[in-house]
Amino acid sequence: MSFVFLITDVLLFLLIAILLVYGIYALRHEHLFRPWKQVVSKPFSMCAVVVLSFYFLIAILDSVHFHPTIESSSGEDVQHSARITSVLDLVLGSIIAGTEKTYSAPFSIYAFTKETLVNEDGYMVRDYPRLRHAGSHLPEPASRLDDILNRSVVGVGKGIIGWIFFCAIIIFMMSRIQKLAIRGIVKKIIRGQSSVSWRTFFLSLGIICVLVGMGLQLCPHYHVLGTDQVGNDILYQALKSARTGLIIGTLTTLVMLPFAVIFGVSAGYFGGWVDDSIQYMYTTLSSIPSVLLIAASALMLDVYLANNSETFVSVTARADLRLLCLCLILGVTTWTGLCRYLRAETLKLRESAYIDASRAFGAVPWTTIWKHVVPNVMHIVTISMVLDFSGLVLAEAALSYLNIGVDPSMESWGNMINGARLELAREPIVWWSLFAAFIFMFILVLAANIFADAVRDAFDPRLRELN
Repeated sequence: MSFVFLITDVLLFLLIAILLVYGIYALRHEHLFRPWKQVVSKPFSMCAVVVLSFYFLIAILDSVHFHPTIESSSGEDVQHSARITSVLDLVLGSIIAGTEKTYSAPFSIYAFTKETLVNEDGYMVRDYPRLRHAGSHLPEPASRLDDILNRSVVGVGKGIIGWIFFCAIIIFMMSRIQKLAIRGIVKKIIRGQSSVSWRTFFLSLGIICVLVGMGLQLCPHYHVLGTDQVGNDILYQALKSARTGLIIGTLTTLVMLPFAVIFGVSAGYFGGWVDDSIQYMYTTLSSIPSVLLIAASALMLDVYLANNSETFVSVTARADLRLLCLCLILGVTTWTGLCRYLRAETLKLRESAYIDASRAFGAVPWTTIWKHVVPNVMHIVTISMVLDFSGLVLAEAALSYLNIGVDPSMESWGNMINGARLELAREPIVWWSLFAAFIFMFILVLAANIFADAVRDAFDPRLRELN
C-alpha cells in the first residue's frame, strides 16, 4: 500500500500529539493536574470522556489514508489503485461490499420499493424483491428474526470478552503504576474509593464493547440502519461522518485561538489606540451576519475549486481542501466572542500587584504578557474551547444543509440531513437516514456538552471557590 497524507490528517495527528504532550506536562504539575482530576472524578463527565474517546478512535482510523495495492498478473511490478481508502474502510469492508440497488429499511431483507418480478409460474407481478446481500445467507425469509437474535447474542458475548480483555490490561497497568495488588485495585474500583470514577469508566467501556461486538456480528449480514437511494449502507456513512464533525470542531478551534488570544490580551493590556483598533475590528466583524459571511466565503471557494480542478489529483484531495478551508472560514469568523472575554479578564489582571512588580523590575511588556497574563487567562481559553466544540459540530450540519458546508462527496451528518429532505416527502417515508445522523450527532454533542460543563466547573476559579 502507498500511504496518502491529507492536510487534515496531518493536522489531526498534530493536534493529538499536542494533547499528549500537554497531558504529560500536566501530570508533572499539580496545579494543572488537579482540575483535570476533578473532571474525571464525576461519573457523567467520565462517561462523556469514554464516548468522546470512542469518536476520536473512529476519526483516527478514518484519518490513515492509503492507495490499496493492486495484484499484478506478472507478480513483479507493484501497482496501486487510484482510489484512496482508510483503515476504517478496511475494518468496515464487509459493509462497503454489501451495496444494494436502492433503499432498504433497517434489518430488512427486501427492497423498500416494488419492482416488476417474474414469479414461479412465469407471470409478471409487482412485489418487493429480495436484497442482493442483506439476508442472502438465510434459506428461508421467516428465519430472519431468529438469525438476528442469535447473532446479537453472539455479538454480546464477544463484546463482553473484549471488555474483560481491555479491563484486565487497564487494571494490570494501574497495579504497576500504583504498586498495589490487582485484588486491591479491583476492590477500590468496585467500592468507588478511587478519586477517579473508574466504575463509570468500565461500565461505559462495557456498553461500547457490547455495541461494537453486536455491530461486527450483524453488519456483514444485515444493513443495521438501512441503505440510501443508491444502496449505500447508512451506518457506514454515519461512522465516516464522525471524522468530519470532529475535524470541524477541533481544527476550527485551533484557527480561532491565535486571533482571540493575541488580540484579546493585547487590547486589555496595552489599552489606548491598540484597544480602540482591536475593538473596532471585532465589532465590525461581529456586525456582519455570520451566515452571510460564511456563505460568501464558501461561494468564493467553490469558484476557485471549479477553476482549478486540474490541480487536484483526486476527488478526496479536493474534498479535504474544502474541509480545511471551511475550518479556516469558521475560525476567522468566530474568534470575536473569546476575544471579548480575554480583553475583559486582561483589563482586570493588568492592575494586579504582580503585574506592577514586573513593570517595576523593567520587564518587557510581551515578557510580562507571556509569563504572567497568558497563564492566568488559560482557564477561559480551555473553557471556551470545549464549549465551542459542540456548537461547531452543529454549525457544520447547518451549513451542509444549506449546501455551503463540506463537499457533497464527503460523508458528513450535514450532508445526510440535506439528502433526507426529499426522502421525508416520500410515501412511505424514508426516515432512517435522518435518524442515523440525528442519533450519532446527538450523542457526540451531548457528551461534549457534559464534558464542557465539567471542565468549566473545574477550571473556573470562582466556581472552585464556591465548591
